[in-house]
Amino acid sequence: MSSTQPASAHCPHCGAAVEGDEDTFCCHGCELAASIVNGAGLGRWYDDRQQPAPRPEPLRADWSAVAVQEGPDGSSCQLAIDGLACASCVWVVENVLQRSPGVSQASVSYATGRATLSWDPATTSIEQLGERIAALGYRPRPVEAAPTWDRDLVTRLGVSAFFASNVMLMAVSVYTGWSSGMDERFAALFRWGSLALSTPVALWCAVPFYRAAWQGLRVGVLHMDLPISIAVVTLYAHGVVATLLGQDGYLDSLGMLVTLLLAGRVLEARGRRAAAQAAATLAAQMPTIARRATADGVETVSVERLVAGDVVEIGLGEEVPADGTVVGGAAQVRLAVLTGESEPVRVGVGDEVVAGAPVLAGTLRVRVERVGDETLPRRMAREVLMSMDRPLLAAPTDKLAPLFTVGTLLAATAAVTGWGVTHGAARGVEVMAAVLVVACPCALGLSWPIAVSAGLAALARRGVVLRSGDALQRLVDVDLVALDKTGTVTGGVPVVVAADDAILRVASGLERASSHPIAAAIRSAAASRKLAMPVAEELEEVPGVGVRGVVDGRRWRIVSGEAGQLRVERLTEGGEVDLVGLIGMRDVRRDDAPDAVRALGLPVVLLTGDHEAVAERLGAEIGATEVHARMTPEGKAAWIAARQAEGRKVLFVGDGLNDGPALVTAHVGLAMKAGAAASLLAADGVVVHDALGPVVAALRGARVVRAVVRGNMARSVVYNVVAVGFAAAGYVNPLVAAVLMPLSSLMVLWGGTRVEPRLARGAA
Repeated sequence: MSSTQPASAHCPHCGAAVEGDEDTFCCHGCELAASIVNGAGLGRWYDDRQQPAPRPEPLRADWSAVAVQEGPDGSSCQLAIDGLACASCVWVVENVLQRSPGVSQASVSYATGRATLSWDPATTSIEQLGERIAALGYRPRPVEAAPTWDRDLVTRLGVSAFFASNVMLMAVSVYTGWSSGMDERFAALFRWGSLALSTPVALWCAVPFYRAAWQGLRVGVLHMDLPISIAVVTLYAHGVVATLLGQDGYLDSLGMLVTLLLAGRVLEARGRRAAAQAAATLAAQMPTIARRATADGVETVSVERLVAGDVVEIGLGEEVPADGTVVGGAAQVRLAVLTGESEPVRVGVGDEVVAGAPVLAGTLRVRVERVGDETLPRRMAREVLMSMDRPLLAAPTDKLAPLFTVGTLLAATAAVTGWGVTHGAARGVEVMAAVLVVACPCALGLSWPIAVSAGLAALARRGVVLRSGDALQRLVDVDLVALDKTGTVTGGVPVVVAADDAILRVASGLERASSHPIAAAIRSAAASRKLAMPVAEELEEVPGVGVRGVVDGRRWRIVSGEAGQLRVERLTEGGEVDLVGLIGMRDVRRDDAPDAVRALGLPVVLLTGDHEAVAERLGAEIGATEVHARMTPEGKAAWIAARQAEGRKVLFVGDGLNDGPALVTAHVGLAMKAGAAASLLAADGVVVHDALGPVVAALRGARVVRAVVRGNMARSVVYNVVAVGFAAAGYVNPLVAAVLMPLSSLMVLWGGTRVEPRLARGAA
């Protein structure tokens, strides 16, 4: 690094503007990170990286939760690493680990965010390697295994597609032989080959349909899996008989039917896997260790060993390990987990705190009252996990299943009876098989997943990712919208809205090393105005009061003022305090909020834990129909439940862990992308843009998908009526059936392509 002395420079590690030479760091954490990178001989990373690294933060983790494998060559494990923003991040973490003493192998995947490590336990440990990663500004944590619920379906789809494609090649050869002539030996070979390849498709790949059909019959419910199962079993049985008799069957149609329907099921199964991974992330982010006070001092223990009545100590930058009451100290604590508000709250003796709340300034002694699964975050997470077990709604096509099944069976029975009496049993069975093939529920079975897949993709391009088609279906019924305030209607973090440049420069220097959200807002505002942070000396944070220090040879302090303002004061040697300026802070509403509320076209209610005055002002700005302030997480959920008891269908949009109960209770819940992992898990979808416009797109997209599905269903019914009529009249043979089946599927696929253009036109 250069040794020149410019008037202003940037922190060599995180890029924050600072005053001084180019080697001036904004904090000790960045200085340590730079020494690790340069010490490993990786200094060129600072020239090649795509963006600055995150600022290092203290790391407290229970490394006993890491699954370490011991072997003759040493120890190995996997770690999840949060904060990897680009390929350069991966490169520096991987190389720092590879060059750490005792590490024999280290690789980091950008795609999964996981590091695979092998090391000599006599030289280093997982704790040391974890701290080394954290010192660079990234956050390592144990990997939680999330089940891959759709692996079985994907395997069955792959097997079915492989065999079905080969059966179709053999069938084409046989059909070609009808006109050009084919030796009977080869025709028999293709028939028996088709039967051999179709057997695993019918007996194993189609098992999910058989199982679902049987479960439906046991409870007296007829859905699309029943006619699908009947068609597959009949086609396979007919194929066996036809092959034994030296006749052509419909085995190519069988393979295509199973493959297409399995593909539709796979499209709908993806959301569950994402939910399980979000659950793992949520569990990993909770505190895992605590400092418990004893008669001999303080001991570090796992949070699982805490019991009610224990007293724990929590310092600056640490998280409260359990729910309890403050018995000593005072601190600024962010209680967003409870209230949803980003503004820190001052707590002291007698106040309640909850597990997971970070201490931003000061220290606390807390008497534990609820531990483990009884803490507020765990109770919320439990409610969230229960939401994953909610039964999915029946697809619209399932409503046609009973009529479709009865109609198909009646037509097949009439065909086998009529043709059997007039032309013999063999001809009757052949016509019956033709009826079942062309009346195959493929078109109906695909109409819902195809339209839903197109709808989900179109909405994803517009900034909202829904977990499943079930959410799309429920969105259609929404008639009331409830919005959380902080992080949903507003940005969720304090923003500087008024400050003089000179005052902001001094304040950025005083706050350069603080982890307080207000400090982050001041630094961000200074950076946006291209103000370099001055080097501050004798910095001191006073819990519940503010920060003080020396800048430009003068002593300053920042303290809270009135109405969301900060007072920047200069302290004289005589002990006098001069107010130099004010910094206005506010959580600013999103720019598109008023337009989005108008575009929703539904009653919109603002629910917030903030004060009445703030809530009323914001509600008036966005055009909310109702405003409810000072609401707890349970209060929001109760309000939504009361509206739904009145028959309303509520869409709730929130972002924090505290919004989990409301997201679960609502008819449909959408979470903002910056929200806690719990809110992402509880929600039916995630808004990935920092705006409310995607919520409007979600409602409009749900209506478009419903219209497309209805169109597909109408076309499918017309197709089946016409095709069954021709088959019952004896005009359908295996070749005609092989042509008609893909035509019916293409008709459904064409319907799915109408989702995007209709949504682009704003049609519903």
